[in-house]
Amino acid sequence: MPSRIVTLLTDFGLADPYVGIMKGVILSRAPEAVIVDLTHEVPPQQIMLGALALRSAVEFFPPGTIHVAVVDPGVGSQRHALAVATHRHVFLGPDNGLLALAAPPNERQEIRRLENARLFCQPVSATFHGRDIFAAVAGHLAAGTALAEVGPRSDTMVELEFPAPQRRHGELVGTIVYIDRFGNLVTNFDVPSLAAFDKGRVCFRLKNSWVYGIVPTYASLPVGGVGALFGSWGLLEIAVRNGSAATVLQARIGDEVVATQEKRR
Repeated sequence: MPSRIVTLLTDFGLADPYVGIMKGVILSRAPEAVIVDLTHEVPPQQIMLGALALRSAVEFFPPGTIHVAVVDPGVGSQRHALAVATHRHVFLGPDNGLLALAAPPNERQEIRRLENARLFCQPVSATFHGRDIFAAVAGHLAAGTALAEVGPRSDTMVELEFPAPQRRHGELVGTIVYIDRFGNLVTNFDVPSLAAFDKGRVCFRLKNSWVYGIVPTYASLPVGGVGALFGSWGLLEIAVRNGSAATVLQARIGDEVVATQEKRR
């Protein structure tokens, strides 16, 4: 059953009142709700980045938590609004893939379309479903409304496939999928994908730069040193100790990172 904990993840930022308004809508329906901001700094319209951030957070919340995620470039279009229940959590958001990584197919128990207009703020704005649909429904759920009341069941939802590294000419080619505020370059290499490499001999090529080996912590690097390590998301990061790898290496999301056992100095 849903709890009174509601998390919010958006690309709205905090300069405008949008996030505060969503909280007001939730609290108007569930005054005892506990609202947790996951982030409101997802880059605008970047669904994959929002999906990754949501996936990274949900396992640390208690059962029944309601997660509201709004990165919604299709707001006002024919895309559906969804509630997705897993064995632990309930997710509310647009049907554009944003919820798919945090609620993978093997964990889904129920998918429902948000179509019960009695639960919405009225009139429903064509541009602010975060307020009028998702926050409003979250408030009702947190106040005890049954999930079955939000709308009819659905058999499908838009999936989002996390890109896997690819083999190419004896090398493993990955990509930068996220850059955090420290400038750490989060790649799509996970532990299994690099299992065939010797941790001390593997090296990574990013543009014209090379990173050698995998270190256990940021502190293992000298100040200003560049290194690779597995971060808290279980994904390989390229980092600069006390600096920004994004700046030092002039890297962007989508840049290739190539893993190889051969050292080229």
